[in-house]
Amino acid sequence: MIPKKQTLEQTRKSPRISLKVKWALTVGVGIFVTFVTFSMILYGAMRQILVNQERRTVTDTLNTVVQRLSPVSGDLTMAQVVPRLEGAMPSGQASIPAPSESQNRIFSDSVIQKLAQADVSVSVFSPDRTNIFQSRDTPITLGKVHGVEVQEANIDDFHGLVGTAPIYSATSSDLIGYVQVTDKLTAFHATMHEITLLIMGLSFAAILISILIGYALATRFLKPIKLITNAIDVVNEEPQSTVRIPALKRNDELGDLVLEFNGMLDRIQRYIDQQGEFVQDVSHELRTPVAILEGHLQLLNRWGKDDPEVLAESLTASLQEVTRMKSLIQEMLDLTRADQVDIQFPNAVVDVHQTVQQVVGDFRMIHPEFTFTLDDDLEQKTFVRMYRNHLEQVMIILLDNAVKYSTDRKEIHVSMAENSVSGVAVAVQDFGEGIAEADRRRVFNRFYRVDKARSREKGGNGLGLSIAQQLVESYHGQIEVDSALGHGSIFRIDLPTITEAKAQALAAQETTKRAEAGKTDTHIKSNL
Repeated sequence: MIPKKQTLEQTRKSPRISLKVKWALTVGVGIFVTFVTFSMILYGAMRQILVNQERRTVTDTLNTVVQRLSPVSGDLTMAQVVPRLEGAMPSGQASIPAPSESQNRIFSDSVIQKLAQADVSVSVFSPDRTNIFQSRDTPITLGKVHGVEVQEANIDDFHGLVGTAPIYSATSSDLIGYVQVTDKLTAFHATMHEITLLIMGLSFAAILISILIGYALATRFLKPIKLITNAIDVVNEEPQSTVRIPALKRNDELGDLVLEFNGMLDRIQRYIDQQGEFVQDVSHELRTPVAILEGHLQLLNRWGKDDPEVLAESLTASLQEVTRMKSLIQEMLDLTRADQVDIQFPNAVVDVHQTVQQVVGDFRMIHPEFTFTLDDDLEQKTFVRMYRNHLEQVMIILLDNAVKYSTDRKEIHVSMAENSVSGVAVAVQDFGEGIAEADRRRVFNRFYRVDKARSREKGGNGLGLSIAQQLVESYHGQIEVDSALGHGSIFRIDLPTITEAKAQALAAQETTKRAEAGKTDTHIKSNL
């Protein structure tokens, strides 16, 4: 056998990455992507809110300037604009004020002071687009004006909002000029820059924390898998090992996996033990018939073949031993298979009432010298989850023993009745030799015979009751014996019952399973 480690190394085609690392990275990347997605959504929402606030500021500034200048009846001039925006203007000034001087004057007005912040510039133009007033320098020139508009602009170093509006005279409704308000959004850009740095920092922190959390969770969640791997390694090195995974105090899929894995190991161990017992029992029980065969063959080889009487006697004895060996091997195979009924016949259903009646009827025909009495207290069909052949086999074993060990009183009683725990009880009573109390504890052991000499004469191998017990217990039933030496024995089996509806459902499942198995066999044969 190729060592496991060597096999794994040969089958690996790429570097091995631990499942914990994969899980940690997956969880980390997942949390990181989720965090970044929500951060981007939040970033976009915050940006839109702040931009809208700045738009309202620019719009309010436009409306304030238009409101202050609309009382003018003619085209706007610097002499008309400055007093209305500043509140007081030295007479005779005919040029555009310097930005610093204009800035000081414009902030003297309480309304303009509130709206025109440090990065807001107000410019007023005449109808011919001549700049007649400017609170601060701005690289933005006046474009086409179709009404009150606020737009984003990115020109050279300017990244902000530009608002324009026409100014109409309140008295004549004539166009008397234009107003333009620009907002550099300095505070907005600073705020968004800080938010961007904060999101980036939190993103890196989030991915680091999420990877650590993912690794910790992976370590915790994958602990049962690690335990299973270790157990598999031990079992692979030593198939007879009794190592098991400690039960986990958790009620989830991994806890179920551990329970199922331990159950699988128990079944495998049980099959290995059965195989070992089978080999030991075969070697032990076949020793006697093989020795008898060898003795007769040696006798014939030396001189017996020349004596017809000795030859006939040896051949008869040899055939008897061969028949006994065949029976012994078949019984041992039945005993070995009896523990696998939950796998071979998971949906098997049988009517106890009908099956027991049939077996008793068969024994009446085979043994007419016996009186078989059947006490049937079952009023209707009674179903149990059991393969019909196995129930027949159990009844045949019990009735056959009753016939073999009956003495003068050739009478056998069989009874069927419901028990007190939602099941059915079947009892077989004989009036023969009986079993001593010391032997009753061991009567179900393999190859145990109360009287080995008489058992051999009657053809018994000491396996019948072991097979019956194994079959009954494999279907979650019980078998027990009550006996008195010289007065006979009563063997009783108890089996859990199911409803007729449940029996029909299981029978349908079994039919479907066999049909699918038949299709599979046909498909396999057609491809051969």
